[in-house]
Amino acid sequence: MERLAQLKNDTFSWFKTSAPEALFDRQLVWIALGLMLTGLVMVTSASFPISSRLTDQPFHFMFRHAVFLILAIGAASVVLQIPMKLWLKYSPWLLTLSFILLIIVLVAGKSVNGASRWIPLGVFNLQPAEVAKLSLFIFMSSYLVRKQNEVRQTFVGGFIKPVVVFGVLAVLLLGQPDLGTVVVMLVTMFGMLFIAGAKLWQFLALMVVGIAGVVLLILLEPYRIRRVTSFWDPWGDPFGSGYQLTQSLMAFGRGDWFGQGLGNSIQKLEYLPEAHTDFVFAVLAEELGFIGVVLVLMLIFSLVLKAVLIGKRAFESEQFFGGYLAFGIGIWFAFQTLVNVGAAAGMVPTKGLTLPLISYGGSSLIIMSVAVSILLRIDHETRLSIDAQPNEEKEQEKVTNEE
Repeated sequence: MERLAQLKNDTFSWFKTSAPEALFDRQLVWIALGLMLTGLVMVTSASFPISSRLTDQPFHFMFRHAVFLILAIGAASVVLQIPMKLWLKYSPWLLTLSFILLIIVLVAGKSVNGASRWIPLGVFNLQPAEVAKLSLFIFMSSYLVRKQNEVRQTFVGGFIKPVVVFGVLAVLLLGQPDLGTVVVMLVTMFGMLFIAGAKLWQFLALMVVGIAGVVLLILLEPYRIRRVTSFWDPWGDPFGSGYQLTQSLMAFGRGDWFGQGLGNSIQKLEYLPEAHTDFVFAVLAEELGFIGVVLVLMLIFSLVLKAVLIGKRAFESEQFFGGYLAFGIGIWFAFQTLVNVGAAAGMVPTKGLTLPLISYGGSSLIIMSVAVSILLRIDHETRLSIDAQPNEEKEQEKVTNEE
């Protein structure tokens, strides 16, 4: 009886005692894990029909996605131990590695649906474009720390140099071709330059040039023109260029408020192409309805808000490299989500971009998990810096009193 009483007291004490102050953002961890779990459930549901047809094993893609999740969490755990000063120091080498991988994929990459974007590694196919995104944002953060005054004062010396680096990456990416990644990198880079204090006229001028460049690239490729025209009027050719979008819109329409129920999607029965990758959000909308869509978007943009707040605190603590990188990751996640959801809902032309931490795909899942891990590291180092400041002030006050 005494043991039972002790166990009861210990249990109640555990619930009543507040958690100790942590040196990392626990809410960010739970948000990321929530998105990963949502992704595993939705990929399992959306891939069931195509997995059965291709492999005679209904859970083939679920098992692969689970392996990707384990690899992603493992990689994130390792990256969490790396100090930010090492990312700052080796950022040029990381960018160089991205250039090498992009060249390799052009020479010996695996082609899927007419695009050569993957390097076969046995366990999974590496997509260098995902590595290039993160490496560019890390390099940009280090550049803005080193050349902040030049960025604010000179056009050629400070503003054009990172644009030239991006231009070389863009040429390699367009050779795959992968316009979607180029647009995400362009928008994120402009956002980081704006936060760094670039002059408004420089920012607007390059933004106009960037938009004109994207329009020109669309006009040069007939398949991109078809994507834009089908986006304007998908019902004009519902069984041709508008097929994918019309099927996605049907999924949204069937979802209504509360959805058809988990696993009850009709569009995933191979009516909607790429249901478990680029259009997993359409299946989510059909099965979980408007309420499910809102909850998932709230999770994603809670993660984005966390990134912005972590960046703000880093700047306040004079951790400028971490601040720029946190804002860059936040802009990246937000814009890629807008493009993926907008394409599924018919608000923007269709692009092959994943939904962060949810869509099927090993490279995207691992790199974005690493990005979240870097956010946690930035927050950790910021908290250590804030905790160290009162001690430094006390030491200074003690020295002053002794004098």
